[in-house]
Amino acid sequence: MEAESFFRRDLINSLAGYKSLNLIGTKNQKGITNLSPFSQVFHIGASPPLVGILFRPHTVERHTLENIIETGFFTLNHVTESFYKKAHQTAARYPFSEFEAVGLEEEFLEDFFAPFVKISPVKVACTLVETSTMKVNGTVMVVGSIEHIWVEEKGLLADGSLDLEAMGTVTCSGLDTYYTGKKLSRLSYPKPDQVLKEI
Repeated sequence: MEAESFFRRDLINSLAGYKSLNLIGTKNQKGITNLSPFSQVFHIGASPPLVGILFRPHTVERHTLENIIETGFFTLNHVTESFYKKAHQTAARYPFSEFEAVGLEEEFLEDFFAPFVKISPVKVACTLVETSTMKVNGTVMVVGSIEHIWVEEKGLLADGSLDLEAMGTVTCSGLDTYYTGKKLSRLSYPKPDQVLKEI
C-alpha cells in the first residue's frame, strides 16, 4: 500500500509538466533565516505586480509559511545548475538556518528584512498581501507583492523579459527531478489574420 501511495504522489506531482523552481528566503522575529525550495510559485498580475505560492496544509510545522505570516516578508531566488543540489537539500528539516546547513551564502539588499541567495541570478523581494486556505484540501495560498527585483545583466532583455537560458535557471518536475531549459523560439503575439513570426 505504501508503494502505491508513493506512486500516486509522484504521478500526480508530475502531471503539470515542467515547473518553475525558486528558493524562498525568510527570517523569523528572532533573526533566524530559513531557505526552502518551491515549485508552486506563479504569476498573478503585473499591475500591481503580484505572485502566488501554494503551501501544503498547515497541519505541521512549516517554517517558511510561518515566517511569512509572522513578518510579512519573503524573497524568491532562481536556482541554477551550479547549486541545484544544495537547493534540493534545503528541503531537509534542520534545527538551524538552511543557508548555513547547505553552504549557501545569504545576502541582504536595500535593508529588506528577508534574506536572498547571494549567487542567484534573479532575486525578488516580496511582501505579504494575503493568505487563503482552500476548503477542498487545506492548501494555503500566499499572495505577495513584488517590491524589488535584481537580475543579472546578461539575463535581462531590452523589452523587460528574461533570458532564463542565458542565466542557467533550472526547472523541475515532480518532487526531485531537475532540468535545464533550452529555448525553441520566441513567437509574435497571435492574431487571427496574421502569420506567426519568430522574434
